[in-house]
Amino acid sequence: MSRPYRESVVRAGVMIREFSRDVPTEELEWHMDRQDRRITVVEGGGWKLQLESGLPFTMVTGQTYEIPMRSWHRVIKGEGDLRIIVDEN
Repeated sequence: MSRPYRESVVRAGVMIREFSRDVPTEELEWHMDRQDRRITVVEGGGWKLQLESGLPFTMVTGQTYEIPMRSWHRVIKGEGDLRIIVDEN
């Protein structure tokens, strides 16, 4: 299964994910994860995060967002590339 991002592991439980500005919108699907995650936006203008039962909101560079395990969520494409740090610890 192809993923809509490139990923590099920083250390156990911490990854950098990069979404290209050219990723097809239909590849950014609703999904849930098996553990709690904190994501920190390193770069990315206009990209949004939508959590289940909520409206999409624009992610801000430098901000960290909590995604509880087993909660539906998705990323919505913005301008430019998106780079985030995903922390599962």
